[in-house]
Amino acid sequence: MTGSKIRKHFKEEFMGWKIWEVFWLFLACFIIMLLSIYWKDTAMGIISATTGVACVVCTGKGKLSAYLFGTINIVLYAIIAYNAKFYGEVMLNALYYLPMQFYGLYVWGNNMNSETHEVKKREMNKKGKGIIVLVIVLGTLVYGAILNIIGGSLPYFDALSTVVSVVAMIISIKMYAEQWLLWIVVDIVTVVMWAVAFAKGNDSIATLIMWIVYLGNAFIMYFKWKREATTNAI
Repeated sequence: MTGSKIRKHFKEEFMGWKIWEVFWLFLACFIIMLLSIYWKDTAMGIISATTGVACVVCTGKGKLSAYLFGTINIVLYAIIAYNAKFYGEVMLNALYYLPMQFYGLYVWGNNMNSETHEVKKREMNKKGKGIIVLVIVLGTLVYGAILNIIGGSLPYFDALSTVVSVVAMIISIKMYAEQWLLWIVVDIVTVVMWAVAFAKGNDSIATLIMWIVYLGNAFIMYFKWKREATTNAI
């Protein structure tokens, strides 16, 4: 990519942001950094949490920079999850999320709105929703049993988070608004997982706060994407 193209893409990432979206991005990152420093979390935990928040906010905005922040977050979070023995989270991030960042960057890059410089949003039909529910239920039961055998922490919570995340990532790349409903499920389950880990002495408070922010962001972005997908369908 030439220097002019890089500058063009960089400029487009800053276009179209509303005041409340910019405020939300900086507020979420500031809260995580402040509380993490107060609780004396590690530098890795703080960087992972901050880039993770930047990733989900940029995803909600439909910007390609989401995949840059996401790559940094994924690598660091996989290490943190390994230390906490959440093996499903480790495998999810290292073996699935990481390569999917590059695929997502490619797909989104070819489906950007030339006026807003955001990815095009759309809605899923009823048949697609039914298939997703079936896949999640069966996948959680099978994967939870596997994690239980290898001694993972909270195996079925871990499995539910992992399976829903796999599906959510796919429909996120496909630009469906329903991804945010799945992320809400993932975020609730994962908040419980990290809250339990923190209560048992794990020092990754930044990771716990990160997932709480993810949860709030998912609710906000679902309504945003739902409204824009409806508008695009007209």
